Amino acid sequence: MVELGLGMMRLPLLDENDFKSIDYEQVNKMVDSYMESGFNFFDTAYVYHEGVGEEAFRKSVVERYPRDSFMLSTKLPLFVITKESQLEPLFVEQLKNCGVDYFDYYLLHNVSGYTETAWKNVDLYSFIQRKKEEGYIKHIGLSTHGDAEFLEGILVEHPEIEFVLLQINYIDWEDEAIESKKCWEVARKYNKEIMIMEPYKADF
Repeated sequence: MVELGLGMMRLPLLDENDFKSIDYEQVNKMVDSYMESGFNFFDTAYVYHEGVGEEAFRKSVVERYPRDSFMLSTKLPLFVITKESQLEPLFVEQLKNCGVDYFDYYLLHNVSGYTETAWKNVDLYSFIQRKKEEGYIKHIGLSTHGDAEFLEGILVEHPEIEFVLLQINYIDWEDEAIESKKCWEVARKYNKEIMIMEPYKADF
């Protein structure tokens, strides 16, 4: 099944110099048009719009539509994690930000060299697996900008991961640095569901 998701991470602003000044009139129109077209998958993240991106999702979707009418994906912000004690408060904060009592899809955000401090020093995988067992997450996964070899290492070590979010588009398909095609093949090799980011990347 192919699902066209609506990203809630780079939203229209009232003031281009203030990333918190979200234009809710425009966002609400976007959400309504998307839902009226028969789609219902929303993707957000903790770090966007200087920390109010998830709140924007709550205001434009959760406060205007019943919970069983949409699916939600968000991400654990590895960029700010250095110790185990941060995980539970962050997760609780995200549930509150989004205004929900469970996430349909929950990701480790950008597992790569950039977030190495978090995934090497903190047991993130056990944490999200436990939250799934407790009913707060339906499906656990990760996003990465790492290469195919890096991705395969993760999937071998953590078979509990159900899906991956990958940068896939025509421009990056054969790119030797991004390895979109190779990463896709690795994910399929391990029978993981694939979500796609930056599908309409353009080369100007």
